[in-house]
Amino acid sequence: MTAIIEAHDLKKNYNSTVAVDGIHFTVKKGEIFGFLGPNGAGKTTTMKMITCVSPRTSGSLTVLGMDPEEKPAEIKQSLGVVPQETNLDPDFTCFGNLFYYSRYFDIPKDEATRRADELLEFVQLTEKRDVSVDKLSGGMKRRLILARALVNRPDLLILDEPTIGLDPQARHLIWEKLRN
Repeated sequence: MTAIIEAHDLKKNYNSTVAVDGIHFTVKKGEIFGFLGPNGAGKTTTMKMITCVSPRTSGSLTVLGMDPEEKPAEIKQSLGVVPQETNLDPDFTCFGNLFYYSRYFDIPKDEATRRADELLEFVQLTEKRDVSVDKLSGGMKRRLILARALVNRPDLLILDEPTIGLDPQARHLIWEKLRN
């Protein structure tokens, strides 16, 4: 199987603080891969290197066969990211968050509209289509963030604690949607 992510002796330092200390891993196409560890273990830092947000200090890293430091724009076009924090645009409705985010990927307006509506249905937020984000519950916001991560039909989906703060029912729904 083709490697989607490969890391060899990957390190990240912030001045004298070692955040990631020489990790090695390979994620193959079709695999579900997770980082487990206590707070401060470097999980989010590793994901930031994979998503081209933070450069590595040393070691090698390829994402979708490309080096994040050499081809960040190309990699970002093929990623879907569910961050740990809620970062939806409060000035837009649920539909608006999906529609305008899709424009970052140069998705034509008609296609962006279709995808936004399909994704709202997928995460069971169709009835909230025209509702402002600040009127959503925490679970609804997490589902909308998942929908937003899927708007570009990514080759790689990165999830940083996607069910954080969710009740068991909402957590179950998110995992069910991810399996689909």
